[in-house]
Amino acid sequence: MASEAQELTGLLLDWRRGDAQALDRLIPMVFDDLRRMAATCLRRENPDHTLEPTALVSEVYLRLVHQTKVDWKNRQQFFAVAALLMRRILLDYAKVRHSAKRGGQAIAVPLKDATWIPEGDRNIDLFALDRALSKLSDLDPRAGRIVELRFLIGLTIEEIADVLGISTSTVKREWHSARLWLFRELARKYESESSGRRQ
Repeated sequence: MASEAQELTGLLLDWRRGDAQALDRLIPMVFDDLRRMAATCLRRENPDHTLEPTALVSEVYLRLVHQTKVDWKNRQQFFAVAALLMRRILLDYAKVRHSAKRGGQAIAVPLKDATWIPEGDRNIDLFALDRALSKLSDLDPRAGRIVELRFLIGLTIEEIADVLGISTSTVKREWHSARLWLFRELARKYESESSGRRQ
C-alpha cells in the first residue's frame, strides 16, 4: 500500500512537471477508488438520477486533464480535488435538469445522508446546500475544505490533517464548528421559506 501511494505521488509529481502521460498511467491505479467515491456521491442524489458512477468518473477525468495549475503533492490531495470536481459536475448536472423543468421543485437530498447534519427525515435543497458550502468557504476557506474532504470523500480526521498540514485537534474543532454553522445556515433558509409561505 505504501509503495502504491509512493508510485501515485510520483505520477502526480510527473504530471505537475508537464508529463501528460502521467495522468493516463495514474487513472487506472485510482479508478476503483474514484468509482466508489462517485457511487457514494450519487447515493445522495435523487433516486431518478440518470448519471452512473463510471460516467461520473469519466467526467472527472475530462476535467482533471485541464487541472494544470494544481501543485500536486499526494494521494489525499488528489482525491480531495476529485471530490470537489464531482460536486461541481453533479451541481452542473442538477442545474441543467432543474432549468429543463422550468420552475420545478427544488432538487432535494436526504438529510440523513449528510453526516454533518443531525439525522431527520426532511430533505434539503441541493442548491441551498451548495450555496451554504460556498458561503462557508468564502468566510473560512479552510473550514470549507474540511467539510468537502470529510463529507464528499469521507477522509478521516487524520487524513484531513495530513492533506491540510494542520493538527488533528484543529481539524476536529473546525469540523465541529463548520457542521454547526451549516446546520444553522440551512435551518435559517427553511425558517425563512416557511414564514414566507404562511404570509
